[in-house]
Amino acid sequence: MNLYHQFHIELLKQTYNQLLRHYPFNAADLMLQQQEFLDEYAALIELCQNQTVGYVEKGQSFCASWIRGYPDLAPLLPRDLLWFFGGDCLHFMPDEEIVVFQRLDEMRHEALSNNTDFNYPLERAKLLNLLH
Repeated sequence: MNLYHQFHIELLKQTYNQLLRHYPFNAADLMLQQQEFLDEYAALIELCQNQTVGYVEKGQSFCASWIRGYPDLAPLLPRDLLWFFGGDCLHFMPDEEIVVFQRLDEMRHEALSNNTDFNYPLERAKLLNLLH
């Protein structure tokens, strides 16, 4: 598994844990709908880890259902995951964000073409001005 893929799996796991700290997912008695959502999320993580056929489409569907079903929790969904899954998820991203992620992908593919190392988390942090 490459660093790019691993980065997004870790992001999925971290976001899952963040979600558990917010209502309604932190309620003592989860409703069936919320439990099914969490189960679907856990299954998505596993699909991504195994790179099971259809994991991208499943991710697209899951992200869309998150945004539509829990709009107040949409800010918890990392923009990286919208880009990673692509497709309809891109409709939830403004053009300015898409340009940044496109540039990051171009840099990653260029490094692969040149057979050079590419530190995805570091280059991402640079492009998004996350380094101090």
